[in-house]
Amino acid sequence: MKYDVEVKISLKKGMLNPEASTIQRALALLGYEVQDTDTIDIVKFTMEEDSQDAVEKEVDDMCQRLLCNPVIHDYEIQIVPVN
Repeated sequence: MKYDVEVKISLKKGMLNPEASTIQRALALLGYEVQDTDTIDIVKFTMEEDSQDAVEKEVDDMCQRLLCNPVIHDYEIQIVPVN
């Protein structure tokens, strides 16, 4: 069965985020007031596997080994079966 997978990767609370700080300053210069700016990377792909549990285990392994650094990043996995 096929599954659409979306992984959202963000820095953990307390980690410096220079990209978000730059965006917040630029928005302020344009006259917009924003609070708590954050940046998130989103990785989307499709997998074929026997079960959703198998997909979840594989994607978690991908995150731990390649997609993010678990020391500084949080990640959220969303899996949707494709008919």
